[in-house]
Amino acid sequence: MTITTKGSTGFTASIAILLLALSIGSAGAADKKYDTGVTDTEIKIGNIMPYSGPASAYGIIGRVEAAYFRKVNDDGGINGRKINFISYDDSYSPPKTVEQARKLVESDGVLLIFNSLGTPTNSAIQHYMNQKKVPQLFVATGATKWADPEHFSWTMGWQPSYQTEARIYARYILQQKPDAKIAVLYQNDDYGKDYLKGLTDGLGKKAGMIVAQDSYDVSEPTISSHIVNLQASGADTLFVVATPKFAAQSIKEVRQLKWDPLFILNNVSASVGSVLKPAGLDNAKGLISAAYMKDETDPKWLSQPDSKEWAAFLDKYMPDADKSDAGAAVGYSVARTLVHVLKACGDDLTRENVMKQAANLRDFDPGLLLPGIKISTSATDFAPIQQLQLMKFDGKSWELFGPVMNANANS
Repeated sequence: MTITTKGSTGFTASIAILLLALSIGSAGAADKKYDTGVTDTEIKIGNIMPYSGPASAYGIIGRVEAAYFRKVNDDGGINGRKINFISYDDSYSPPKTVEQARKLVESDGVLLIFNSLGTPTNSAIQHYMNQKKVPQLFVATGATKWADPEHFSWTMGWQPSYQTEARIYARYILQQKPDAKIAVLYQNDDYGKDYLKGLTDGLGKKAGMIVAQDSYDVSEPTISSHIVNLQASGADTLFVVATPKFAAQSIKEVRQLKWDPLFILNNVSASVGSVLKPAGLDNAKGLISAAYMKDETDPKWLSQPDSKEWAAFLDKYMPDADKSDAGAAVGYSVARTLVHVLKACGDDLTRENVMKQAANLRDFDPGLLLPGIKISTSATDFAPIQQLQLMKFDGKSWELFGPVMNANANS
């Protein structure tokens, strides 16, 4: 740009500098790309959690996420922008989830909905979120359907899929108890059925080893009668697919009946704090499950840098949190994953770029994952975590055994 002015050389230079600064500032502003929910000072994030109702034990995940975002804001935010985290309660009720999702998207104007919990609840809003082209990011459920970028390019999971996990249990049963008679208790919705399919597929030609299966509804006050029915089948192996309240009931009931099956409990209810303690640690001794995150009740992790950082965060921002509750670790790690994605977006905070960056993770470690497990995604792979390791409860903490496994692989 050529500028011609009258007057002193110094005055001319000052005008040139001023115009150059304005030009640079305009270029910088032009480089910023925002969608609804973003300004120069704020990123508005939505969330839906069961703070009440039959799955309320998971509410700690949302509370930890809120606390972590407070920490991020105290540290200066994300590229100078503070997170406005809006989290609503849906009581684990799909119709309520739909109501809250519409409120977040259409009234609150969030950039995305992050880590909302539950398979039936997220299923109720998946089509809506994709039609609106609003990220339904890092959903807090391991249903296989979240890893389908071809049909649902605005939805992505975070944790290992339920089918992958169940196939690992099937492999374990086939190796350790090839003549097992298996009974399955599962929640009567997509969550429970996903696990059942994984187990059946994993058993393959030996799926006939499943001699009994019984489902419960989350509206039931107790699952005692279901456990009695499964015991009567003559099964010597029990696979329980339940949310924390019903998982704790199952453990208690099995022990009260003096039934001693090989007891396999799904990962999302393997929390020492919210499930095993209420069930009785002695009652839980011998349970088999699988993990992708460290059990923070196990002393061997306490000296690890990521565990120390997590504990220090809780001490400052959630001093009353139960560190034995696995949800406290999950909320922390998934929140760190979102922060990593948002930082990678830079000044292009459009919904499209959020999904692009979420699908471009390479061996990312948010902290608290088991050794050998990292987060990786691509435009055709929306399953961030795909490995687990088997573990057995010794009455105090979970003891890992065997290799880290991906049930989709031969290892």
